Amino acid sequence: MRRVSASRVLAPLAVVIVLAAVYGLTLVNHTATLGTGQQVLPPRSAAATSVVRACPSLGLAGPAAAAALVAAPPTAGQGLAELSRLNGTANAPSLRRVTNPGRLSTAKVRAAGAEHPAAPSASGGPHVPTVASRGGAVVQASGSMARGLEVEQITAGGIPLARCGSPGTDFWFVGPGEHSLARIQLFLVNAGSQPAAANVEISTDAGPLQGSPDTGIAVPPHSMVVQYLASLVRGSRVLALHVRTSTGQVVAAVRETTHAGSSGAWLPAAQPPATRVVLPGLPAAAGTRQLFVTVPGAQDAHLKLTAVTGKGSYQPTGSTGLDIPGGSAVSIPLPSLSGVPAALRLSANVPVTASAMLAGGASGAPGVFTAASLPLQEQGVVAYNKAGGGAASRLVLSAPGRAVKARITEVGTTRSAGKPQVVQIRAGHSLVTPLGKSGGSGRRSAFAVVITPRPGSGQLYAGRVITSGGAGGKVQSIFPVISALTTVPLPRVRDSFITMVP
Repeated sequence: MRRVSASRVLAPLAVVIVLAAVYGLTLVNHTATLGTGQQVLPPRSAAATSVVRACPSLGLAGPAAAAALVAAPPTAGQGLAELSRLNGTANAPSLRRVTNPGRLSTAKVRAAGAEHPAAPSASGGPHVPTVASRGGAVVQASGSMARGLEVEQITAGGIPLARCGSPGTDFWFVGPGEHSLARIQLFLVNAGSQPAAANVEISTDAGPLQGSPDTGIAVPPHSMVVQYLASLVRGSRVLALHVRTSTGQVVAAVRETTHAGSSGAWLPAAQPPATRVVLPGLPAAAGTRQLFVTVPGAQDAHLKLTAVTGKGSYQPTGSTGLDIPGGSAVSIPLPSLSGVPAALRLSANVPVTASAMLAGGASGAPGVFTAASLPLQEQGVVAYNKAGGGAASRLVLSAPGRAVKARITEVGTTRSAGKPQVVQIRAGHSLVTPLGKSGGSGRRSAFAVVITPRPGSGQLYAGRVITSGGAGGKVQSIFPVISALTTVPLPRVRDSFITMVP
């Protein structure tokens, strides 16, 4: 065996010693700090700086005549909310520019003309009539106007029809089927600059629609298409729609009418299926209550229904022993809840989602609707409310779990908001709060409402109800209140690197 010479060993060793010395001198001037000094945590949220809302009813030859929008609460800094009509291009002329956060604004939108047949690529199949619509409008907000933004579609008579939605990739709707309707329309709005494609999964009381041809619906940029679904679901009594995009984002909306030529009703989008959902905003008005539930997937659901009322929580008559086949949608009448202001809490062994219908609404509407909604985070905003002049607005606030304390602020068309009121909702109870008596709104005028859960409160669910008079008046509008965030949550940072601090 050959011996390794000392020079061959010492040469590399010398290099290592020299490098270690250089590194040691470097550490004298630049020290890595670990666990010393003040720890800098990554931000958990960032201020909202850009928001888009799409309003399918605006610009149609129908009852929607204006958009109501508000960014609440008022925040410092510049901001702009711009309303424009969909016209197939990115440079649509502006209909209204709003730069005042913390103030309710309305903007009229004239009808753009009739619908016309779409190109063949816009149709999901030969059995689904699809048209390209010349209606629809978009609100693009930036800066301070993007924080806490809420936009709604209202009629010429000042009745809120529906919320203008945010672009997304997944939407759920549940409501009456074709048996009691003349028309079921699905609106798909693409407010972006890239093409979108959507698929629609349909379930009825007879189960999932087999071999549904409603796929690959092309929605061009800055455009809206409308599908007529009644021919697909003949004889159905309950209908559930799951709209998903394969490319791009859309705003989906559903309108149902009992006879052609009427304004009908817009179904609120329901939250994605879960084993526990809450439907807020059942008013004190008398009349029928119809619950529509859908169970996606093959497994059957065992459902438990609880009414959260002003007198506490209980299971209403007719809500026990509810078993629903998987892949179907059912209707459950709840006559014992007539005249009872409440929220409905549904618990099931498998994910479900739901909506509820009450008597009332515009001409040709099967009723007015609320839907499964998430609890309020940070704040909830309702843009358009009425007080006086034959109309009354109320909030139905519900705390299915722990007790809740919330601040309610009314915001008028000027910067002077009304004096906030603080309300308390007991655990497992609901509370009805009249609106329009604060100094910020003024009688007979429109106003916005901001609902802010206080720290330490349990989950808060809210619904806004407009009736034509006193507590027993006809229900004109119900909105389940959703969160209107001023900040955007950021994901937690994991496995980050340690940096050298000079």
